[in-house]
Amino acid sequence: MYDIAIIGLGPAGATLARLLDKKYKVIAIDRKGEKNGKCCGGLLSPDAQRILAQFDICLPKEILVDPQIFSVRTIDFDNHLEKFYQRFYLNMDRIKFDNFLISLIPDNIEICRDSICKKIEKENDIFRITFKSKGAERTEETRIVIGADGANSTVRNTFYKSRMDKYISIQEWYKDGINSPFYSCIFDRNITDSYCWTISKDNYFIIGGAFPVKNSNMRFEILKEKVKNMGVSVGELVKREGCFINLNRGTVSVCTGKNGAYLIGEAAGMISPSSLEGISYSMESAKILAEIINHDCNNVKHKYFIKTSGIRLRLLFKIIKKPFMYNKILRKLIMKSGIKTINNR
Repeated sequence: MYDIAIIGLGPAGATLARLLDKKYKVIAIDRKGEKNGKCCGGLLSPDAQRILAQFDICLPKEILVDPQIFSVRTIDFDNHLEKFYQRFYLNMDRIKFDNFLISLIPDNIEICRDSICKKIEKENDIFRITFKSKGAERTEETRIVIGADGANSTVRNTFYKSRMDKYISIQEWYKDGINSPFYSCIFDRNITDSYCWTISKDNYFIIGGAFPVKNSNMRFEILKEKVKNMGVSVGELVKREGCFINLNRGTVSVCTGKNGAYLIGEAAGMISPSSLEGISYSMESAKILAEIINHDCNNVKHKYFIKTSGIRLRLLFKIIKKPFMYNKILRKLIMKSGIKTINNR
């Protein structure tokens, strides 16, 4: 019998596992192995950097990749506009970043990687988790289960109705064939009502985007053609990856959980609806939940909901900001105004 089971060891689950008191018997189940990562642009936002600073965590240099790019090339195909804006992201290797956070977890936590959670059932006050690990099926019981397993969360799908809009993130890695590295943000309503991106990363060039589930592959192919028509010469295709992304309909999309089944990070709906950034919310929500459980594992529901009000408020501001990014007319006005643009020669 475990006290706590954590499903997922991305930034949310790894942070929670690291911060939980050693008085608890904890198991952490993660479907990724050391060489697998999430479909992610791998840019560490200033908010995520702030959370790491609060933890007094310094990133090893091998996590960072070349080049460090300080501007985003914003390409608006809808309005035929292009502008440059200053950005303060860190360009990193997402797989190495996740592995680094997992390496900080203390030895008392039982970690099961390359393990797929297949089913979670609740009987009275006990959760029974069935998962496949190292080719064998295993069942364990726990008093508390925490979903840190992203957009397609097994915990959320089992115990709560989702009020999130699901999108599919697809990106492809190419051996870098371009002469000048760059990071771009692409808007095109014919492709997606979210956004797309290109990122240069350690001699690779990434093309990706967040697409509605219907016709997502076709939309991605259109994006690639448009990028190539910009005069971008990509090299040999190395790999293709994808994952689900949740997009908020509003703060009602945030579900923190109750009765022993709690959610953190993107599983809880804590992801920016404008930029799709979720690492900062993942680590912050994990920190809040760990502090509550460490103090008293009873009555977690109300305390966790109240103490995450700051996250929900910031997400509300992101929702208000979203039309200025994704509405064609408003975006045109902002870009034409030249507000916060930089000259790029």
